[in-house]
Amino acid sequence: MKNIFGMTVPEISQVLKEWNIAPYRAKQIAEWMYQRNAVSFEEMTNLPKTLRQKLMENFMFFRAELKARLDSQDGSTTKFLLSFADGIAVETVLMRHSYGNSICVSTQAGCNIGCAFCASTLHGLDRNLTRGEILSQVIFINELLKTEGKKVDTVVIMGSGEPLMNYENVVGFIRLLHEPYCLYMGYRNVTLSTSGIVPEIYALAEENIQITLSISLHAANQDLRTRLMPINNKFPLKDVVAAAKNYGDKTKRRVTYEYILIKDLNDTDDFAAALAGLLRGQLASVNLIPINPVIERDFQRPSQERIDAFEACLTRHHVTVTVRREMGRDIQAACGQLRNKYLVQ
Repeated sequence: MKNIFGMTVPEISQVLKEWNIAPYRAKQIAEWMYQRNAVSFEEMTNLPKTLRQKLMENFMFFRAELKARLDSQDGSTTKFLLSFADGIAVETVLMRHSYGNSICVSTQAGCNIGCAFCASTLHGLDRNLTRGEILSQVIFINELLKTEGKKVDTVVIMGSGEPLMNYENVVGFIRLLHEPYCLYMGYRNVTLSTSGIVPEIYALAEENIQITLSISLHAANQDLRTRLMPINNKFPLKDVVAAAKNYGDKTKRRVTYEYILIKDLNDTDDFAAALAGLLRGQLASVNLIPINPVIERDFQRPSQERIDAFEACLTRHHVTVTVRREMGRDIQAACGQLRNKYLVQ
């Protein structure tokens, strides 16, 4: 039985047309699901009982359910483990900033990209998430924030999984999120992070959605990036950067390059200079991420002095750079850590 949560108004309208029911009912159903916190068809009280009964007979209605929650001591970060109809669980993170509330969503249960520094890939990939399962992470947290008179302001597609390996569901989620009957979130409030799936980066540039593209780079030469990110064997560094440049040129949106700083591996001034050279002439910026150590991985965070020196070197080379503010270290905020704990219980 198909889960109705995640369907668009046109898709619901098509079903209603087959049942000879007025198409305006589709918008009512969508608003109940995405804006009015309904968890069952019975709650949709402006629908005829006959329609509610028909929906119950033909569709399941399942949203994300909470399995675990961790709150940072400073109250700025909350990590949720959310499960779906088949019991698969993923992580979603709420980050409270002075300028608004940002959430990080997962697009796959697990990951098979194999990045050497990441916890998400330790148990491989279980499956892709559907459009509705990705959206339900946002809806879950948005409803929690409503109780505080707040809302989700920005969405970062940077949780477990490689979004561009689940292209259709991810783009469908972004478009649904933007709909007036859903959360009506502006495309520019969405950031998608990819390890560099080159064909889909080119495809994304043609979608006419003004989201921010973020490239997980982490090294400025082919050999080290391949060591850190095996996907680099399939999509070499130069091809990834060329695809990202095309995205920036097509959309006029600044591309962000994420660079995890790892002690004694990629944190020297020489690496900073090489990174600056790689990005020369692009509409781009760099987001430095001092590594959040993962128990199962043998990588360490550089000293603050080294972080500052790397940042200063990029600035001298006229690269726009920010250092990501550390959030949630006390709750193991790196992707995959809470899910891995759940899997081995």
